[in-house]
Amino acid sequence: MYIQNFEAFVIAITILTLTPGLDTALVIRNTSRAGISDGCVTSLGICSGLFVHATFSAIGISAILASSAELFQVVKMIGAAYLIWLGYNSLKGLIKGQTNGMQVESLTNTHLNVRRSLREGFLSNVLNPKTAVFYLAFLPQFISPEHSALLQSLFMAAVHFMIAMVWQCALSGALTKAKNLLRSRHFTSWMEGTTGFVLVALGIKLMLERR
Repeated sequence: MYIQNFEAFVIAITILTLTPGLDTALVIRNTSRAGISDGCVTSLGICSGLFVHATFSAIGISAILASSAELFQVVKMIGAAYLIWLGYNSLKGLIKGQTNGMQVESLTNTHLNVRRSLREGFLSNVLNPKTAVFYLAFLPQFISPEHSALLQSLFMAAVHFMIAMVWQCALSGALTKAKNLLRSRHFTSWMEGTTGFVLVALGIKLMLERR
């Protein structure tokens, strides 16, 4: 697959992936809930959403999203509301003293719910209009007009998928290795509460942020 300035694309997308943001917060939050398996399954959901954005970018749907203020605001509010809902669930568990990550058994993936983790990761990515607009602006810089825009976009999404999966699973694994911390009721309560707060803050920021 021919990609223009492929090396520059890899460098740029790697820097983007390593930059802390919503994806990092969600992976940390779910790792604290049920260990590395939860974190990696969440990452799989997040990274699978990249193919949706790449497809939309290639066929022009993202162009409509970028040009329509009304549509942008609708998707923005849906995505922001979903982030706030995820964060609220973490904070609710913390307030009730029932954070999922505080159990030692959670490190053995006893409470892993694959469907839930995939859904949370996938929807958090797909419902983020910023990612759609980013793909719309970013991918065309590396697309060769002599080849299929859809195939090239999907290929670049696949590269992004692999880089993000490696990084997010490594992050989840590093957190899981810290078993003494994850056995601590205080630490796991703090982690889930903090990431819940971050998710709510990101959702509110997205909701209030001007286009």
